[in-house]
Amino acid sequence: MPKDSYLVGLIGSGIGPSLSPALHQREADRQGLRCLYRLIDIETLGVPPEAVGDLLRAARDLGFDGLNITHPCKQLVVPHLDALSPQAEALGAVNTVVLDGGRAVGHNTDVTGFAASFARGLPDVPLERVVQLGAGGAGAAVAHATLTLGAERVTVVDALPERAAALAASLNRGFGAGRAAAAGPDRLPGLLAEAHGVGGLVNATPVGMAAHPGPPLPVELLHPRLWVADVVYRPLETELLRTARALGCLTLDGGGMAVFQAADAFRLFTGREPDSARMLAVFTELAGAVRAPK
Repeated sequence: MPKDSYLVGLIGSGIGPSLSPALHQREADRQGLRCLYRLIDIETLGVPPEAVGDLLRAARDLGFDGLNITHPCKQLVVPHLDALSPQAEALGAVNTVVLDGGRAVGHNTDVTGFAASFARGLPDVPLERVVQLGAGGAGAAVAHATLTLGAERVTVVDALPERAAALAASLNRGFGAGRAAAAGPDRLPGLLAEAHGVGGLVNATPVGMAAHPGPPLPVELLHPRLWVADVVYRPLETELLRTARALGCLTLDGGGMAVFQAADAFRLFTGREPDSARMLAVFTELAGAVRAPK
């Protein structure tokens, strides 16, 4: 039975600038609910990512109703949960944990969040071949979403070859042989060459965030025939997107994914239907305030 007050939070590293508290709390206010959303930053606490299990147990003991999980804990939290939604189990990554009745159940709203943002922001772009940077927790969700959207083949590039290979193997089991491949960063020049026919590039790494500045690949590899999507939203305009736009590429920032995954998490936490358009308006207001001159 839905309650009228909720205590939720976010576990991750370098999450001070997160807009998640405002998105959840403002939507709760509009629905006549009370929501207290706390940031649990492992960097501030001085604990390693592997401490996510201890933080989860502490949140349960303190009466939290749910948690969002972000970099670098989306995969590390999985062994500490009582159950997983089918999608989270398939991905091996969790970004939303519902705490109810003594059980911790993991979900992944990154998949639906990225898919909704992509369909809204990059309709009708070519999806035959896509190169994705990053095979971590966000990468697993984004690759799954990209294939669900109709991509014929996704090549996953990661600094850890074994992680890229594991994700590609998992995607091929779920979507069919040949739908995914793995590659190391050294293969990017060949993969992104215009003659290779890749339509799009997705950055699913944390590179570009305020805490990890810079582009996730040599920007000279970009060309105007690519569309470019980034999951990073703080800052909203990353160096990757800024360079891609200057070249004439169609681009998608991480704002839409941040909002749509938050809306899906809000539904899981509260049992109430969020107003995604209203949450998008809140995000636009907040992101504009961050960019505005002081």
